[in-house]
Amino acid sequence: MSGFPFAATTPVSIGRVGLKARDAQKLAAFYSDILGLQEMDGDNGAIALGVGGRTLLEIAEDRSAEPDDPREAGLFHTAFLLPERADLARWSLFARDRNMRLEGASDHLVSEALYLSDPEGSGIEIYADRAPESWTKNEDGIAMATERLDFGSLLSTVPDGDAGWQGAPENTVIGHVHLRVGDPVTAETWWHEAQGFDTMTRYGSQAVFLATGGYHHHIGANSWRSAGAGKRNPSRTGLSWLELKSRNATAEKEFADPWGTVIRVSPTG
Repeated sequence: MSGFPFAATTPVSIGRVGLKARDAQKLAAFYSDILGLQEMDGDNGAIALGVGGRTLLEIAEDRSAEPDDPREAGLFHTAFLLPERADLARWSLFARDRNMRLEGASDHLVSEALYLSDPEGSGIEIYADRAPESWTKNEDGIAMATERLDFGSLLSTVPDGDAGWQGAPENTVIGHVHLRVGDPVTAETWWHEAQGFDTMTRYGSQAVFLATGGYHHHIGANSWRSAGAGKRNPSRTGLSWLELKSRNATAEKEFADPWGTVIRVSPTG
């Protein structure tokens, strides 16, 4: 995947995320508006959105669905990884000019990120990675933190006369998916044993970050609001499934984590 971010070049990476919505058209319009994703051919009536000919999101409608509950297992956020730091700066200016309501802006040492939620309550992260050779390690693994984002430094990457945000660049990918779980230790064991992921770092006992190929994380799992949660109620809006692209897979296979989150594994390509 020449020209794609490091996150998409590892043995296993994130492919697509499936969402359930009470109003699929409204939700799709939101993602098209704030990210510039393009509507594509979907399966089984779902609305597919993507960039560069690749689907990143599939939104299925269920008007009878119950609203998501952040205390249950489910989606903490879908993280859209932009190819360059300047792309994140352009999106930041776009968000400012639109008076967009952001919920966070963080420097994670390995990346810089902005946070918001979609109209049905699913979290969104829009981020850019720092160069992998700049990542450092500590006793927990790859050094990550949550520090204040330096907007001055970020915005300095946009040259004078720049055309500004023109929608998600062609090589945008879903870099990681962060899940709400009942117990990060149980999640860590499952991702090791069922998917062969490595632990990259932990935030105490409440969050674990896992990946393949040395990325800082393809999967996050936290219990910040969902400690002790049991099986996810499948009738709720939010996450329906997430897809992993694997070089080692020869056919599609479906798994469920300990909270019933559906994980689809598909061959890369």
